[in-house]
Amino acid sequence: MTHRILLVDGMALLFRHFYATSLHKQFMRNSQGIPTNGIQGFVRHVFSAIHDVQPTHVAVCWDMGQATFRNEMFEGYKQHRPAPPEELIPQFDKVKEVSEALGFANIGMKNYEADDVIGTLARNYSDAHEVFVVTGDKDILQCLNSHVEIWLTKKGFNIYNKYDLQRFEEEYGITPNQLIDVKAFMGDSSDGYPGVKGIGEKTALKLIKQYGSVEQVIDSLDQLTPGQKKKIEQDMAALKMSKTLATIHTEVPIDTTQLLDHLVYNNDISHALDVCEYHELKVSGSYLATHFL
Repeated sequence: MTHRILLVDGMALLFRHFYATSLHKQFMRNSQGIPTNGIQGFVRHVFSAIHDVQPTHVAVCWDMGQATFRNEMFEGYKQHRPAPPEELIPQFDKVKEVSEALGFANIGMKNYEADDVIGTLARNYSDAHEVFVVTGDKDILQCLNSHVEIWLTKKGFNIYNKYDLQRFEEEYGITPNQLIDVKAFMGDSSDGYPGVKGIGEKTALKLIKQYGSVEQVIDSLDQLTPGQKKKIEQDMAALKMSKTLATIHTEVPIDTTQLLDHLVYNNDISHALDVCEYHELKVSGSYLATHFL
């Protein structure tokens, strides 16, 4: 039987909705004075996605601490990011507690990022099922295939930039896996890895379309313009490292066969309303009662 599996980047939604509301100091504190704005946005967003996808299975994927195997490879990986605001810190653990209470399976693995978990689940489950990924991270596009759709958050709770394999290939002119090679040349300022200085997306795409991969570009240096050749030779080590850092690890040690039963989702809105009331998520409760009862 083919299932519809929804994979959610939990931290992406928490951050997105925290910053969307904290801009106007709308922290939605509970009776203990603890902010809940990011959590409330997370709840509303996941239920909106469930409404749109109609999944049989749901997993919310999380980062498990700041350090991963990428930090062991490159000390500067994501280390330039500022510390989270004090109003967000207590919501990190609370959102997982609420997620579990709502019946979502929380999935994370130490030493790996949520992207790696999503990539692993998408690769394994798309062999026999339809997979939908909700995230704000374009890097996940490298995990597209004919049975994976990626919905990039765009506006509000239900407006997405949706990619399937056909749209990606028509728009980029490369395969999803080649996006890794493009990112290797470009680098990623948000993740803190350098790529090749002076080579942006336009040139990176042109090189990969013509030569196919970072390795094939390196093998063809004498065919490049003198400027391109010089830039790549100067940043050769950074280029090779950046490709490794840009690659989503799709073999996280997760028993995906055994996990599948744990991901079964029973859409019980009355239970969700009870959870919202217990955790004092009044905005989320009102939203669910208005839109889903």
